This record gives sequence, structure tokens and C-alpha cells, in this order.
Amino acid sequence: MKENIPIVMMKRNPINKKRELSDIVLGLLGTLLALYGLTVFNQHTLMTLSLGVRMMAMILTYWLVATVPIIIMLICKENLFDYGFTKNKICQQILVGILVGIAFSVVLTLIPHILKLGNLVDSGKRYTHLWQFAYEFLYCIFAVGLVEEFLFRGFFYAKIKRISNDTTALFSSSVLFGLFHLFVGNVFQMVITIFLGAVWCLCRNKIKYCSTLSLVIAHGIYDALITVWASILLQ
Repeated sequence: MKENIPIVMMKRNPINKKRELSDIVLGLLGTLLALYGLTVFNQHTLMTLSLGVRMMAMILTYWLVATVPIIIMLICKENLFDYGFTKNKICQQILVGILVGIAFSVVLTLIPHILKLGNLVDSGKRYTHLWQFAYEFLYCIFAVGLVEEFLFRGFFYAKIKRISNDTTALFSSSVLFGLFHLFVGNVFQMVITIFLGAVWCLCRNKIKYCSTLSLVIAHGIYDALITVWASILLQ
């Protein structure tokens, strides 16, 4: 059983359930609208930019997806500690994140490649240069991992838990995580991400020193290694 890391939560006495529910709805609508805008931008504008500008834009524009939840967080006078982040044992949190990310990658990506099922977990990206792999890790951790963990294991999980319970929050935030990926993927990816979201929630709740920061790192490493394995094994 995990020795829980103290998580600073702002006291709400009593919890305004209508306010929390409206925050969830507005946050979800804002997230999906921003995701749609980002998808359009990537399809019609991103590739017209120079390589350096495009690399920066990919990271910075992904944070637009979290704009509305961030605004809600500030209006409610909340902070990252309300969403599962903590200052305690940072090095241990980082180490746990690395180990969890590698473990997930081995089980869900490397083993399928070994079993000749790599097409099911292929990102479609193929890299040949070291700098490309390095950038993939930066992008997956500081854009995809940071934004999506803040949203789904942070903002939505915390808000749902306040008006229900931990089990409902785990299930609901994971379903929202899956639906989020339906807009940029397919039904298979949606099912996988629902499963991933649920297990990542369990990791944070059960593994010692596993925080939302740990999941940011784990998520980023897991996503980046998808491209690494594909580029190496599917050449």
C-alpha cells in the first residue's frame, strides 16, 4: 500500500457542488474547442512554418488546450497543489515517473512489437536523427504529458472527486481522457487511453511518491518511446 504523499488542498466548507459541476462542464467545453482549433492549425498552418518555429509552436500551442481550465483554476484561487502536485520528495517523484513510463512502454509498446503487433501501437512517426528523438521527448513531456496530466489526472479528477468520490473520479476522468483522444485518433486509441487513464490514476493513488508530476513524466516517456520503438523496429 502506498504511503500517501501529502497533497495540499484548498479547504472548501461547504463544497459548492453546482460551482464545481459548472467548472467541469466549462472546462471540458473549453478544452474540446481549443483542441479543435489546434487540430485546424496543425492541418493548415503548422507545416508552412520554418522547422525551428514549428518545433516551438508545437509545444506552445498545445498549452492552448488547457487555457480554459487554467483560467478557471485562477478564478477559483486554486493552484497546482489542488490537482495532485506536491513539493515533497521531488527526486523520488521524478524517478517513479521514469520507471512507470518505461514499464508502460515495455508492456504496451515493446512487447506488441516483439509479437509482430507493432502496427496496433504505431504512432506513424519515423526518425533517423538523434536530435529528432530528443525533441520527441521534450514535446511529449513538456507539451502532451504536462497538459494532459494537468487536465485529466489534475483538474477534472479533482473537480469530479469533490462532488462524488475517488472511484467515480477515476472512472469519469479516464472516460473524458479517452473521448479527448477520439478527436485526434480512433476508437481503438480511445479505449486504450481510457485504460491508461484509469491505471495512471491508480498509480498515483497506490505507488509511493507517485504524484501528478510523476505521471507527467511517465506519460511523456511512454508517448515518446512509441516513436523510438517504431523507428528502430519497423524500419
